[in-house]
Amino acid sequence: MRILSGSANLPLAQRIGEILGVELCEADARCGNGTSYAPGRFPDGEVRVQVQQTVRGKHVFVIQPTSPPVNDHLMELLILVDALRRAACREICAVIPYLGYARQDRKMMGRVPISARLVADLLEAAGVDRVLTMDLHAGQIQGFFKVPLDHLRSDRMLAKYIYDQHPEWLENLTVASPDIGGVWRARRMAKRLGELVHGSGELPLALVVMQRDEARKEVVVKDVIGTVSGRDVLLVDDILASGRTLITAAEEVVREGATRVFAACTHGVFTPGALETLDTPWLQRVLVTDTIAHRDEVRAAPQIEIVSVAEFFADAIRRIYRHESMTDLLAYLSL
Repeated sequence: MRILSGSANLPLAQRIGEILGVELCEADARCGNGTSYAPGRFPDGEVRVQVQQTVRGKHVFVIQPTSPPVNDHLMELLILVDALRRAACREICAVIPYLGYARQDRKMMGRVPISARLVADLLEAAGVDRVLTMDLHAGQIQGFFKVPLDHLRSDRMLAKYIYDQHPEWLENLTVASPDIGGVWRARRMAKRLGELVHGSGELPLALVVMQRDEARKEVVVKDVIGTVSGRDVLLVDDILASGRTLITAAEEVVREGATRVFAACTHGVFTPGALETLDTPWLQRVLVTDTIAHRDEVRAAPQIEIVSVAEFFADAIRRIYRHESMTDLLAYLSL
């Protein structure tokens, strides 16, 4: 087995390597006495890759979320894969904890691309044999790929973290989705937490119904379905970008009588201004994973708590390498 990393989330790749007992391959020639685990750059800004260890006949896992800057990180991944394919490795698995462009999965209006399908085509053209990712924005993106794709779910991991680290949240908790499209995601979390707390069943479920006002270019709340009055509420979503949807939902459930509001989101993108948006009395704590490498100010923010996916991905990589079952990690939970 060989593991390589792009520059998008080198700390996560190094932690996965430590868990597996596999040192990362150097992706570029050394500069001085240091190591170059991530690709370098030519003077004109083009990506430079020169893998320093042999990969001939090896199973290679390339860890690279295509997080912002999305295009730079996607191009790094494509060039890494091309270098490995030309070096005659046995199999290339692209480990993409966060898949950029996943929200562009269908045509919502005329004359727009389906960028998620294009990204799938690019990865396959570069030479990827398998893809490992987590919490795609839309499950049907799996069908955009002709190669095998293993789609990990974070709900079991986050539910266990809440159960272990924040048992006080569970005494009077309702799980809620901040939009209609994610209600299945909230229900999965409600079932996971229900199994941990009660042994079976699920916690109460609620839904914040929102609609985009095209004239004002903002999201407005239409209704809250489910009981939140006098209860703590856990908002569950896959991507935290600007934070506006989350705060709008939190404000609404508090108006409906919720006592405390928490959030659990898999991918913390944190676009500029997001931390300021989240710094309100409506939301007590936000859990995010490290599928995306977080800036220092995100790590220092008092309302943000980061849950590592390193062990989860290390287990998945180990199973792929050993040709073992992935079913319990993929979490095909009936709804």
